Amino acid sequence: MSDPTTARAAAGEPTGLWRGDAGDLPDRTRRALLRLVRGPYLSGAREALLWAVLLTDEAVIRSRLADLFLELVIDRDNEFAFVRNAPSGDAPKAVRSEALTFLDTAMLLVLRQTLLSEGGRGRVIVGQTEVFEQLAVFRTADRDEKDFASRVNSSWNKMQNKLRVLHAVGDDRAEISPVLRLLVDADQVRAITAEYQRITSDGDGEDTEPSMNAEGQAE
Repeated sequence: MSDPTTARAAAGEPTGLWRGDAGDLPDRTRRALLRLVRGPYLSGAREALLWAVLLTDEAVIRSRLADLFLELVIDRDNEFAFVRNAPSGDAPKAVRSEALTFLDTAMLLVLRQTLLSEGGRGRVIVGQTEVFEQLAVFRTADRDEKDFASRVNSSWNKMQNKLRVLHAVGDDRAEISPVLRLLVDADQVRAITAEYQRITSDGDGEDTEPSMNAEGQAE
């Protein structure tokens, strides 16, 4: 695949987008690159134009991300892409982690399990009530029901507005994004599950912060 910058230069087209612009990528490629860096992911279903640019200019986008110690992950079947820290112990961490509460991570596991159990059946829609019911087991004796409900609702909102693994489709219902399959992998599931077992055996309840974080946006 040819570099879009080289093609533009060969055609005698200017590459600067403003006076003094030192960049050499065309506008569309920069926008796709920026979308990936901003995170948490690029969805082909929701951003078709940027997705098309990503596929066309994948080589140069992947190269520019590598310059920032970032690795590009693309799922062509489900049409989404995101960046994560380069798989090198010596590389600086370019992606900021989103701190998750105990209930945040519990909800992520519930959503991931639901997604996997419904795999291959098209869109996976869940109701807020059914998810909350599965999390009720984590309410400790010293936590009143109203306060617990408020915390679970806060986690639900985080899934939609920050991590964007849920997309509202109606009153109290949301579609689980297939990106969750890759955002939380099998190793992370094992680590989170072990943390749950430790916390619940210690009786710490949902106030304890687990050791897991979710990679979100670049610094």
